[in-house]
Amino acid sequence: VQLVESGGGLVQPGGSLRLSCAASGITFSDYYMSWVRQAPGKGLEWVSSINSDASMTYYVDSVKGRFTVSRDNAKNTVYLQMNSLKSGDTSLYYCAASVFGGALRYWGQGTQVTVSS
Repeated sequence: VQLVESGGGLVQPGGSLRLSCAASGITFSDYYMSWVRQAPGKGLEWVSSINSDASMTYYVDSVKGRFTVSRDNAKNTVYLQMNSLKSGDTSLYYCAASVFGGALRYWGQGTQVTVSS
């Protein structure tokens, strides 16, 4: 199983980035997909999740209205569109896969997002 994130980088406050996570080795459409981040010196923070058919999405309060999670099951890829970025969004962003009701079972290696002027 491989989850490979991409799309991170350095962006100014107020800017946007779109993260992607390409999955292989799993039946992608069977899995909920989540984004989890870790800021420097802090613990893991769940950011967003999307169910297997993209009919339901979930967000931590701090990103509601700014971030949008989506997926393309034909491409085995989940996305995180991040708008109006703030310095507090600076983190290493991981994607993770889980079955319904289960723990986050598979993780990617992370992609760094730095929001700074």
